[in-house]
Amino acid sequence: MKSSDLSEFEIEEDSFKLRISRRKEDQTNILTTGLSPPFAAPHHASPLPVPQETTDGKISSVSESEPTGDFITSPMVGTFYLAPSPESSPFVEKGTEVNNESVVCIIEAMKVMNEIQAEMSGEILEVLIENGQSVEFGQPLFKIRKS
Repeated sequence: MKSSDLSEFEIEEDSFKLRISRRKEDQTNILTTGLSPPFAAPHHASPLPVPQETTDGKISSVSESEPTGDFITSPMVGTFYLAPSPESSPFVEKGTEVNNESVVCIIEAMKVMNEIQAEMSGEILEVLIENGQSVEFGQPLFKIRKS
């Protein structure tokens, strides 16, 4: 807040409210209300690869269940939408060719609709997230074959 002219910031989500304001003495005052956060972030624990013994007696730690290939990932935490509105057709679907500036979805964060671009050229191989599902930063959204 010091590096900008911002003197007050407030977020309100369901029963949770957070307000931060800067005092004239440059001290920060943090005020929170609510009994609990509005939701618990889903925990996506990936199982650790199990070492496998190969035929020559060596131990391999490669897991075949790990995703491979190229992915378009979420740049933020929010709610994933495939189309600009419920009546509209999706931005992309399996088989759609995209370029690095193609909008592939919208992620709603703090009531702001953020258009997400592919940032690479290729063909969408799979949509990995359901419409309306919460997503985490870095979570794969689409599997893509780069061109």
